[in-house]
Amino acid sequence: MDFASAVQLITDKLNAWMETFIANLPNLILALLVIIGFSLIASQLKRVSNKLFSKISRNVALNQFLSTLVYLAVFIFGFMIAINILKLDKALLSVLAGIGVIGLALAFAFQDVASNFVAGIALVLRHDRPFKVGDIISTNGQLGIVEEINLRDTMIRTPQGQTIFLPNKIIFENAVINYSLFPHRRIDLSVGVSYGEDLEKVRDIAVNAVENLPGRAKDKDIELYFEEFGDSSINFSIKIWLDMHGGANFFLSTSEAIISIKKAFDKNNITIPFPIRTLDFGVKGGRTLSEMLESREFAAKR
Repeated sequence: MDFASAVQLITDKLNAWMETFIANLPNLILALLVIIGFSLIASQLKRVSNKLFSKISRNVALNQFLSTLVYLAVFIFGFMIAINILKLDKALLSVLAGIGVIGLALAFAFQDVASNFVAGIALVLRHDRPFKVGDIISTNGQLGIVEEINLRDTMIRTPQGQTIFLPNKIIFENAVINYSLFPHRRIDLSVGVSYGEDLEKVRDIAVNAVENLPGRAKDKDIELYFEEFGDSSINFSIKIWLDMHGGANFFLSTSEAIISIKKAFDKNNITIPFPIRTLDFGVKGGRTLSEMLESREFAAKR
């Protein structure tokens, strides 16, 4: 085959394809309109079904999951109609048959997606689910309020206002701390006082300082324990329970507790020492600082 014949063959093919495209252009436009129309209908039905499910069930995550299934069902139905308009249903069956042949490879390639999908269904449908929308959770080093539980991931909002999407597989396989399940949450503050302080006085002043802390659970006692002799202080831990269902703000209450203890210690001349070293010449077997200075002055006069 010479060059001219090859060019003619290519030209004929392009012309045939162009004629086929032009002949099928109305069907192509109609199919595109069908997909767009069903996409809009699916979105609207998703919102309507979510409101309907919300009246039946209080499980927000389950309602979102079911409304998403409604959206997918309507969209897939519209997509199949578009395929039929383009007369590509046989081609689609051939593609699906081919997918069956390479299904093992696809399953390996998308195993993470499938795992997240299954984990998302488990998180939504399980009776003893670890959390729900609106709960404050901590998992995989992230702390925040659960905003949405989707099929693939869970969206949480951190105290800093950031939105984080966590794959459901990671959440499902790791520990989750749910601060909203228990009505109380405890503040643990570590404080150090000087070795010269009266520890019983320190205990009473510290406890009284946080007695009226905003959000404190009145039915639980404030606990204070001296823990260790530190390098420059005697350290204690004070434990304060908050009523989270009463609207307590953990971070604000922690801040207010620190301020209250510091003010109370300042008022009663209780020292929170800096990490310093004190040289004591008066230990057993040694000499006092005054004796050391007197001996130096005497030696200088001589």
